[in-house]
Amino acid sequence: MNRRATPGAFAQRPPQRVKAAVAAAAAQATAGPPTLEVDPAQALRLAIGLHREGRLDAAERIYRALAGSGEGDANALHFLGMLLHQRGRSDEALALMRRSIAADPTVADWHSNLGNVLLERARLDEAAEAYEEALRLAPERSAFHNNLGVLRREQGRFPEAQQAYRRAIELAPGQSDAYANCGNLLLAMGQPEQALAMFFEALVRAPHHAKTKRLLGMAYFNLGRLEEAVAVYRAWLAEEPGNAEAAHHLAACSGEQVPERAADGYVEQVFDGFAGSFDAKLAMLHYRAPSLVSGQLAACVGAPRAALDILDAGCGTGLCGPLLAPFARTLEGVDLSAGMLARAEPRQVYHRLVKAELTAFLQQSEAASRDVIVSADTLCYFGRLSPVFEAAQTVLRPGGWLIFTLEAVDPDLHGPLPGDPSDGFILNPHGRYSHDGAAVRADLEAAGMEPVAFDSVHLRNENARPVQGWLVAARRR
Repeated sequence: MNRRATPGAFAQRPPQRVKAAVAAAAAQATAGPPTLEVDPAQALRLAIGLHREGRLDAAERIYRALAGSGEGDANALHFLGMLLHQRGRSDEALALMRRSIAADPTVADWHSNLGNVLLERARLDEAAEAYEEALRLAPERSAFHNNLGVLRREQGRFPEAQQAYRRAIELAPGQSDAYANCGNLLLAMGQPEQALAMFFEALVRAPHHAKTKRLLGMAYFNLGRLEEAVAVYRAWLAEEPGNAEAAHHLAACSGEQVPERAADGYVEQVFDGFAGSFDAKLAMLHYRAPSLVSGQLAACVGAPRAALDILDAGCGTGLCGPLLAPFARTLEGVDLSAGMLARAEPRQVYHRLVKAELTAFLQQSEAASRDVIVSADTLCYFGRLSPVFEAAQTVLRPGGWLIFTLEAVDPDLHGPLPGDPSDGFILNPHGRYSHDGAAVRADLEAAGMEPVAFDSVHLRNENARPVQGWLVAARRR
């Protein structure tokens, strides 16, 4: 979090009502007695500290008290905006951040923060304007050039992204982020050898950076240097024996001890970290799973009548929620990532959101209690599908629908399936499973589900390539 040291509009003589509100909020946050001697600069420092500690409710109360109902403190407006963005209320956040910048347009960090939020919302042209203004105010800030590189990559302007990363490296050669981001860009540009060099530089500067280790392994894999990819993940796991991400990618690259589904720790680690930028990132990849499953639901049940009990299985940030809601009498979402659920809640389309592992949740749910279970791009974190199919069959009412997407095994890309061919799935180096269509059909049939629709679809783009998958609708017999 960037911090503005200069106090804002109430620095000298805040109105008495504002002093009272600030004092009450600060007292509530610290469990101390209220006092009108708390000055706004002191209260702002307290709120920023609480914000950094993750005590968002307490920080928000102080920010709001400082912001007041009128002109308010520009610092508090800005940080309140950042906090609301963390809570998934990005439209409110942007309005507050723009107000703070209007009050003081000279703070480069504020323009950069605004750009970060706009980038996460996939508002790329506006983000570019914000980053460019930050750089106009502070052209020697390495982090701003790095941010601009991230944006240019998302815009598909790869040469400009590379230029921005290299400028960031020139300005702060001891920082690792620009090296890692440039390496990731070079990997996407089909230059894995050059990417390797960047990842090595990043690891020299930040030896424990998980993302760089994962990308280094991917670079080796893309070069066909499988043994070296495996060595990267083995070393990572030796350094951090409990690291679920390292274990998962080691299994993917080595083919050893491939789990039947991704471990809970891996899913939480990946998606809690991804929650803030999830929606925007998928929009940039032309992600189609929510529209595919909702379209399939309409094909199965007809026009929406708000009459069905629906479970969004692996709801994530709730991208499917608004599309499913018109069909639902009740709409429930379940996901393993608390960060993703925090983003789903502000959509206000779910009657209930639950943090749980999917199969366990289904096994503990009331039998014959749902008309529809929808799962968009969640079962690609499962290898063996029979346990979740069997649990779903029990939860569905007779004639109920299970509608889901999977990534498809591509024989040209993947070659023969590793291990026992009857498994019907592989774990890819990127961490997701791909499935053989015939095996999926067999598992559905064995679970008492009738595959009614089984279509090959384009799910999204990844590294400029279409990701092919299955869109499946199965009915409980």
